[in-house]
This record gives sequence, structure tokens and C-alpha cells, in this order.
Amino acid sequence: MNQIRTRTTATSLTTRTRRTALVAATAAAAFVLGACGGGSGNDDGGSAHEGPHGSASASAETGSTTGNETGENAHNAQDVAFAQGMIPHHRQALEMARLAADRSASAAVEDLAARIEKAQDPEITTMTGWLTAWGEDVPEPAPSNTSTGSTGMESMPGMDHSAHSGMPGMMDGQDMAELERASGRAFDTMFLTMMVEHHEGAVEMAGTEKAKGRYAPAKALADDIITAQNAEITEMNKLLGEK
Repeated sequence: MNQIRTRTTATSLTTRTRRTALVAATAAAAFVLGACGGGSGNDDGGSAHEGPHGSASASAETGSTTGNETGENAHNAQDVAFAQGMIPHHRQALEMARLAADRSASAAVEDLAARIEKAQDPEITTMTGWLTAWGEDVPEPAPSNTSTGSTGMESMPGMDHSAHSGMPGMMDGQDMAELERASGRAFDTMFLTMMVEHHEGAVEMAGTEKAKGRYAPAKALADDIITAQNAEITEMNKLLGEK
């Protein structure tokens, strides 16, 4: 762990026990990424999570239908919560992925980041369309970071940044600042470690949608996210532990 930390200009990753354990485990292995090509698995996925949007999350537990829709177009509060949560979750994944272009020392990491961006950007558009059609609030992006030009933690109507850090897999402001300051192999290790956790959160959220959602397209997207992001988790863990 100390070897990884001495390469970074940041202090240390967050206090998350899960991520700390993963970094400690993978730091012992030789980190050889430069010669690796792109891995398999499309990041089809960050589908939505149950959103921290208060009323939507609470009513999602009941599975109640919203509006007067019936048949294939019917949706419930869980579908709304999924889209309202997954949109900011995806946006943060895109923010992380876009840092790789000028910070990564690994072609494999750059390829993975490009695939994440290619898959998740259109999904944000899709989920935004659902919320608009349902007459629900669409989460607003956070203001750009004036020093880096990137967006930080995304904001939702009535929610603050600290609420987002409680969503499964979401990084907090300190995590993102440390990732922005890192470069080279230190960046690659940090990026992969954080993105594994981020993907695990998306898979958890998608599982909730599959179990409790009603809207068929949302449930299908959730299934795609589970399949694609689990494959990428395997790919990233391999990159972290490669000798």
C-alpha cells in the first residue's frame, strides 16, 4: 500500500474499508499494464440505481405504479428512482473515464475508459428521456470545476453532494480530487480500484431495479448493466493483479 501511495501526489484514498482492502491486496502484486491491449466487455452499463430522491425511493419499496399508465408503458416509483440515481452515477463514471486520456500510462486502461464513456453516455440520454416522458425531475449536472474544467459530484433536485456519496459505489469529493492529481501507473491503479467499486455499486442498483421495477425497458437496461459491468469488474481485477 505504501508503494502505491508514494507514487501519488494525493494523500490517500478514502476511508472506505472495501476499497482500502482491495488496494492493499492488489498493491502486493506487480502492476504491469503498459503492454496490455484493450480488454473485453462493454460498459453497457451503469443503469440506474434506486435514487436518493426522497419520495421516489420511499414509494419504490411499495412497487406502486406512478401515473395512469397500463401495459408495456406502465412504470412504478422504483423505475423513477433507478433513472434518477443512475444518471448521476453514470455521470461520475464518465468524469473518471475522461481523466484517463492524459493521465494513464496504460493502453489497456485508456481503452477501458473509452468503452465506459461510449456505453454510458447514451444511457444517460435514454434515462433522461424516460424521466421527461414521465414528468419526473431529471438530475442536474454539478457546476464545472473551475480548476480542471470537469464536473464533480452530480446534484439532484433537493439533494446535496454528501447525499450522492452515500449511493452505492459513488466516490466523494476527496476521491475525485486525488484521482485528478494522480498520473502514470499511480493513476491507473487508483482508477481501476475506484472503478471496480463504482461498477459494483451500479450492479447493486441494477439488481434492485430488476427485482422491484415495472418498466420493461428499464429492467432490460438493468440486466445489460449487470452483465456488462460484471465482465468489466473481472477485467479490471485482472489488470490490477497482472504480473
